[in-house]
Amino acid sequence: MAVIALKCPDIEVAVVDISVPRITAWNSDQLPIYEPGLDDVVKQCRGKNLFFSTDVEKHVCEADIVFVSVNTPTKTRGLGAGKAADLTYWESAARMIADVSKSDKIVVEKSTVPVKTAEAIEKILTHNSKGINFQILSNPEFLAEGTAIEDLFKPDRVLIGGRETPGGQKAIKALKDVYAHWVPEENIITTNLWSAELSKLAANAFLAQRISSVNAMSALCEATGANVSQVSYAVGKDTRIGSKFLNASVGFGGSCFQKDILNLVYICECNGLPEVAEYWKQVIKINDYQKTRFVNRVVASMFNTVSNKKIAILGFAFKKDTGDTRETPAIDVCKGLLGDKALLSIYDPQVTEDQIQRDLSMKKFDWDHPLHLQPMSPTTVKQVGVVWDAYEATKDAHGVCILTEWDEFKTLDFQRIYDNMQKPAFVFDGRNVVDSEKLRQIGFIVYSIGKPLDAWLKDMPALV
Repeated sequence: MAVIALKCPDIEVAVVDISVPRITAWNSDQLPIYEPGLDDVVKQCRGKNLFFSTDVEKHVCEADIVFVSVNTPTKTRGLGAGKAADLTYWESAARMIADVSKSDKIVVEKSTVPVKTAEAIEKILTHNSKGINFQILSNPEFLAEGTAIEDLFKPDRVLIGGRETPGGQKAIKALKDVYAHWVPEENIITTNLWSAELSKLAANAFLAQRISSVNAMSALCEATGANVSQVSYAVGKDTRIGSKFLNASVGFGGSCFQKDILNLVYICECNGLPEVAEYWKQVIKINDYQKTRFVNRVVASMFNTVSNKKIAILGFAFKKDTGDTRETPAIDVCKGLLGDKALLSIYDPQVTEDQIQRDLSMKKFDWDHPLHLQPMSPTTVKQVGVVWDAYEATKDAHGVCILTEWDEFKTLDFQRIYDNMQKPAFVFDGRNVVDSEKLRQIGFIVYSIGKPLDAWLKDMPALV
């Protein structure tokens, strides 16, 4: 919305939320999320044609186009539990739009939603329309956290799905005209509703599949002495494959990949396609396997126990340049180590102690509900300390786990870190960001995912 406001000075944009603290933060100098470049965009437009408000009904009533970006968490109970999307928030938003509208509106799905959501929303709106005409469009978001502003300025494509009726086509054109202020026309794709909804799930599933594919190879590389970086470089040079999303790591995270694939699995099952569902399930299974494998490697290397040993965790966000911890592999790795009674000291430049404690004590899928519906004061995990410096985290530690690829971790003074650690000193690089040979020369025992193993690690095989 901030980028639309910046690129379309003649359009008034109101961002509304029922959460008072969140809107207060959007109106302050300290925005509620960290995203490179966002601060500048918001500050250029705020108060001119970009407004943040808790007066949801007033702004919805006045709007010509309403973008709905509410949470669509995975259901935790009932039909489709663990896979299907929970559309509670979407449905209540649709009912509110129907209640307060006094003029025709275009309603745009921005949330990642299961195929056929638009049809359900359309039914709610038309059955409660009081003679008002609603057109539903699907306009899924393809930006990536950490590069979101750049992705919005120069998108690969903007996708708009709508009904193949005169009213639907007119609505598509209205939204296309907004994006056309800065996006070349050939990059704006229009489809039917279902194609747009499914394209988002398909894109995320394909990306996650690439990560799981290279991670599956990383296990084989370790077993054979191959180097996953060399393998992925060679594979990526094939123009039919390309080099993106071929970095081996401790696993993928983020708010979309797992949720969207589970959703895809559920849709396939509901449509009588169990083989297709099973195929996509494997992408998640390999991701879970990679996290378990990492934890097993840590424990096995350190004489088969991390009980009462201090382990430094460098990085908690699911990737660099974001403070987002949703589905971050760090949660599962930390929980795995805590299960073996490790003492964790965690440092991430963008994640607060409150967020880390909340993540480590929350049930799976709770993160995707609005803050006021999450457990209010999650029990603090006593074995976890959160510090604001990598050197503090690693002081007196037995091992270091690098779980986010923050640039600053590449330039740390590892000699200083080594001197202040217990010996033997271990580094487990879950993102392949450090120079393992240099670290070995200092004296570290190093495990890098998918790279040839230290003699030490071969002598202490992990049960994976």
